[in-house]
Amino acid sequence: MLLWLAELLASYESSFRVFQYLTLRAIFGVLTALGMSLWLGPKIIRHLTSRQIGQAVRDDGPQSHLSKAGTPTMGGALIIVAIGISTLLWADLSNHYVWVVLAVTFIFGAVGWVDDYRKVIEKNSRGLPARWKYFWQSVAGLGAAVFLYQTSTPDQLQLIVPVFKEVTINLGIFFIVLTYFVIVGSSNAVNLTDGLDGLAIMPTVMVAGALGIFAYLTGHVGFAEYLHIPYIKGSGELVVICAAMVGAGLGFLWFNTYPAQVFMGDVGALSLGAALGVIAVIVRQEIVLFIMGGVFVMETVSVILQVGSYKLTGRRIFRMAPLHHHFELKGWPEPRVIVRFWIITLMLVLVGLATLKVR
Repeated sequence: MLLWLAELLASYESSFRVFQYLTLRAIFGVLTALGMSLWLGPKIIRHLTSRQIGQAVRDDGPQSHLSKAGTPTMGGALIIVAIGISTLLWADLSNHYVWVVLAVTFIFGAVGWVDDYRKVIEKNSRGLPARWKYFWQSVAGLGAAVFLYQTSTPDQLQLIVPVFKEVTINLGIFFIVLTYFVIVGSSNAVNLTDGLDGLAIMPTVMVAGALGIFAYLTGHVGFAEYLHIPYIKGSGELVVICAAMVGAGLGFLWFNTYPAQVFMGDVGALSLGAALGVIAVIVRQEIVLFIMGGVFVMETVSVILQVGSYKLTGRRIFRMAPLHHHFELKGWPEPRVIVRFWIITLMLVLVGLATLKVR
């Protein structure tokens, strides 16, 4: 929106052309989303508290979590609003990639909102039934996958294998299948990770920042050719959305850090995970997302192993799943689990970025 206004004003005053620079708009995107989060955060927390929209806590989990009961939840709406406003202000709204990411983010956020609403407001412990949750996630994921398939060139339908410069896998129609699993899988992985104060949001911020770097390089023909990565016209505009995710996430962390004043709920976790997934698909870095989001992967795998082991043998592998609860029950204080998972994510993000040159 502001880009269009700047282009209009540039015809009268050339100094307004500075807003055409993607890096500058990304900086403003971070600051706008951060400012929106910090400004709206206290208002939303007061509203959630007054409406008694508080978190329910499992009584079979770590005893330290019992004190969290009643903490306002559904705060992820704050993140979505901040991302949406910042993106609409600073992104090129004629870019179809921008609208794909926004659509996926808001649809998955709506699914999470319904689930949270039924749990917190209607006091329905089941929330949105799993079959309906996965149905709507699948509809959104497949819709995005089909659209991206139809708007991609054959060169953009290849799976890039990190480290190996000449190794690519031509996916063809299977691009739709991969895209579906990446979007839905990353959405649910972030949701499973969101169990401690700030545990999910900071890794999301770091991965979003790294994907922003990939988006910038992928959308620049010179850098893409130099780094032997596919050039995808228009993908650079996703830097603005990634920047907005970083700003909104940091603003939310201001209130979500231990001890949390608000939780993001499914409305935030499902939407952020899906956004990371669709951005990774657009910039053709699905495997790198798997690496950088290693914490999300570990949490998901721990749940799969726990459920599978219990059903097959009647025994549990971990004291409790997801994995962060296992370490809590081993005696790790909550802040220690959180910060150590953050450190692991930082190292994995650096490994993911290193794949740009290690080929």
